[in-house]
Amino acid sequence: MEKQPEISIVVPLFNEAESLPELHAWIVRVLNAHQLSYEVVFIDDGSKDGSWEVIESLQQADANVRGIKFQRNYGKSAALHTGFEAVKGRVVVTMDADLQDSPDELPELYRMIIEEDFDVVSGWKKKRYDPITKTLPTKLYNWAARRLTGIYLHDFNCGLKAYKKVVVKSIELYGDMHRYIPALAKFAGFNKIGEKVVIHQARKYGTTKFGLNRFLNGPLDLMTVVFMGKFGKKPMHFFGPIGMLLFMIGFGLILYLGIDKLFFDTAAKKLADRTEFYVCLVAMLMGVQFFLTGFIAELIGRNSSTRNAYLVEKEI
Repeated sequence: MEKQPEISIVVPLFNEAESLPELHAWIVRVLNAHQLSYEVVFIDDGSKDGSWEVIESLQQADANVRGIKFQRNYGKSAALHTGFEAVKGRVVVTMDADLQDSPDELPELYRMIIEEDFDVVSGWKKKRYDPITKTLPTKLYNWAARRLTGIYLHDFNCGLKAYKKVVVKSIELYGDMHRYIPALAKFAGFNKIGEKVVIHQARKYGTTKFGLNRFLNGPLDLMTVVFMGKFGKKPMHFFGPIGMLLFMIGFGLILYLGIDKLFFDTAAKKLADRTEFYVCLVAMLMGVQFFLTGFIAELIGRNSSTRNAYLVEKEI
């Protein structure tokens, strides 16, 4: 029977061939020094620079290395989701492949999960070596995420995080949801979420993958996470009340206008000539649309089995 490793390291990557040998050697050195059994799962997100060939050579030298190669680039959330499906370790740690996350943090993250019984431990890059074009949006995201999720972490977007195995097996990642895994864990019922200050280093090889699209998509993903956490299983509970309220307001006002026209102001202009009449109609129509949106969302929510179907080209 295959022995369960004590720690699984999930490393999503895209065009990081230069850093992989150094990262792997560093991880092995630290974990062997602390006598922790391990597996390292590299998820190649459609790299074009020879990263997969490096992973194959690492696997030949170290049986604890596993690799999954996507046929094309899907994004970090897809890579993490696939990695989480593959891991076997008691504790799961995610880290970036660019050497900006230090493997020296692994033993303490493992200890906090095992001994202090945290469900999630998120890294906090208190001192960062990133350009302002990356740090400023991150600060805005963190501020908004704290307010909307009720989870008071300094750095939601830190790639270095540790989880109990049951946590990563209980959540689903898609889009760019990797930024808000602590929120997804909370909504899945895992409330003991901790934080640890971690070392952050300047990028040694390659270039950052942070682009303008992340700045634009981040707030939308945050709203999606909060909505799905609160109403994902019951969207009618969100759309239904809004729809009923708008419909009742419109219906009540049009009823008032009708009574006023019939009994109190018969000489006034026609009902259809009054601006208030069209406000009432719009409110009633919007109410019906909100209600139908909730109804359709309930139906769609029961048929989402292919959302995380990714094309895997190779696996070792």
